[in-house]
Amino acid sequence: MATTLIIVIFLLGYLLIAVEHKIHVNKAATALFMGVVLWTILVLNIEHEGVFEELGSHFEQIAQILFFLLGAMTIVELIDAHRGFEIVQDLIRTKKRTHLLWILSFVAFFLSAVLDNMTTTIVMVALLRKLFDKTEDLWYFAGFIVIASNAGGAWSPIGDVTTIMLWNAGYFSSVEIIKTAILPSLACLLAPLLLVSITRTKALQGLVELKQVPTENLYPRESRIVLVLGVLLLLFVPVFKNVTHLPPFMGMLFALSVLWLVTEVLHRKKSREVQRQFSVAQTLQRIDTPSVLFFLGILLAVSSLEVLGILEEVGKMMEVSFGNFYISNAFLGLLSAVIDNVPLVAGAMGMYSLETFPVNDPFWTFLAYCAGTGGSTLIIGSAAGVAAMGLLNIDFLWYLKRFSILALIGYFTGIAVYILQ
Repeated sequence: MATTLIIVIFLLGYLLIAVEHKIHVNKAATALFMGVVLWTILVLNIEHEGVFEELGSHFEQIAQILFFLLGAMTIVELIDAHRGFEIVQDLIRTKKRTHLLWILSFVAFFLSAVLDNMTTTIVMVALLRKLFDKTEDLWYFAGFIVIASNAGGAWSPIGDVTTIMLWNAGYFSSVEIIKTAILPSLACLLAPLLLVSITRTKALQGLVELKQVPTENLYPRESRIVLVLGVLLLLFVPVFKNVTHLPPFMGMLFALSVLWLVTEVLHRKKSREVQRQFSVAQTLQRIDTPSVLFFLGILLAVSSLEVLGILEEVGKMMEVSFGNFYISNAFLGLLSAVIDNVPLVAGAMGMYSLETFPVNDPFWTFLAYCAGTGGSTLIIGSAAGVAAMGLLNIDFLWYLKRFSILALIGYFTGIAVYILQ
């Protein structure tokens, strides 16, 4: 009974999030309510101590993701406050929308391989806000940033949470995942890019009118320092993790603390009003807190399904139904658009041992590609999509109509390339 009720509430909550702009109820409120209610039902219907232990374990993982997200958002906002992204904007010479789409998509593709898809999306969304005023333009280009970030993260051992999981557990080497997944991931991005470029959709017609923002109380040297240091610190996060073996959020908080100290020193001799304008305290007020709470609610809701064993049952059904791992992994990738890819990959790691599929077996690298890119089919299907949705308030159904087919075309093109190579 409890299991049925939890599934029904999850599906209903998911539907309400999908039609947020129709019912005018903030998706963060729905997600948070859904997450708390599902865990409450678990506590009231299952042995208490075991549930509390599970909640503690899952909340620890969720908190790490949220602090990572907060740190990344703060760094990006701090760069933005110091007009750092205007320097990048000035480097973009083209005003043609098609050219701009290709440039931004490839920047996101390669940047997410070094950072990760969520951080890359946060950085690129901040840049998009410097380029566009219209909501439709912001959403359209952000849709491709999500596809590009997820594709870029799938071929790197540090580009996505799931590739990090598989790599750290020793299922494949860094050389193997790059060698086998980079071409399929590139195809996953190129297919939708080529399609929209050939069809010349309305969003790509005309020129971009670049925004101009006055720079007051700020020297150009200060903007350059904050931009370069901020980007270098973001790139340092995966290095910090690999050297110290501490969780990624620790590296992100270290990066934030360094940038915070530097900006304090930069403005220490200025008036209190100017210091306040460029302070981290002021920056934190611009952080989109509802998007963080939305993320929290979604992760709580999905973790409740994992505790009930629903995800594991889905995995077993796939194993029995498909047999061929190319089909089962492709289906799992599509399923990750609805259910978080982390527990799905964790379930696959639990179902299959290294005896069944040894280190560097195509099963593991193909799983990394599918789990990393399949989530692009829905805006809520990946950390990158959730971040973009929260930051730009992208409508679920708008993305579904305009990008789900494009993402699917890219996803299956990548699968074809993987099998052919």
